[in-house]
Amino acid sequence: MVEIVKPALEHLPSYKAALERGWSPDNVRLKQATREQLAAIERDPVAFLADLDDPEAKGGPITLPDGKQVPRLPGFRRWIWDGEAAGSIGFRWQKGTAALPPHVLGHIGYAVVPWKRRRGYATEALRLMLDEARAVGLAHVEITAKPGNPASHKVILANGGKLVGRFFEDTAYGGAESLRFRIEL
Repeated sequence: MVEIVKPALEHLPSYKAALERGWSPDNVRLKQATREQLAAIERDPVAFLADLDDPEAKGGPITLPDGKQVPRLPGFRRWIWDGEAAGSIGFRWQKGTAALPPHVLGHIGYAVVPWKRRRGYATEALRLMLDEARAVGLAHVEITAKPGNPASHKVILANGGKLVGRFFEDTAYGGAESLRFRIEL
C-alpha cells in the first residue's frame, strides 16, 4: 500500500538510504539538493524534518537554482511510503489565492525513487496530496512538467489534470520550455 507520510525520525533512515543511493527529491537541483539534504540530516535530523513542514511560511527565504533568494511560501513535504521511502511530494501555496509567483513552477512537485517507478506511486501520491490542497481552500492546483516527460504527464492526467498551455520557466530555472497542467478541485 502506498501512502504519503509526514516525515518523522522513524522514517528518516530509509529516506537517508534513498539519498545515499543517489536519488534526489528535487527534479531541478538534483545532486546538489541530495548533498544538501544529507548534510542537513547529518547536522541536525530534527531541524531537517522541521524544515520540511512549514505551512505558516515561518522559515527563511528559499534559494532558487540561480542563487537568487525569494520569500518562502507556506508549504510542506510528505514522503511517499510503502514500508520504506519510495519518494517525496511537496505542496506550496499562497494564502487566499491559487495564484503563484512567477518563480514557482507549480503547487505540487513529486519525485519517486528510480527503483520504484512505473508502479503507480506518483499517481497515488498526487491523488492523496490533492486532499491537502482542498483542505487549504484552493479551487485548483497547477503542476508543471517538461514536454519530454510523458510519465509525469500520465500521472497528472490520471488525476484529472488538463493541459492549459506551454510556457517558458523563470530564468532562475534556465528559461526552458515547460507544460502547465491544472487540476480543478
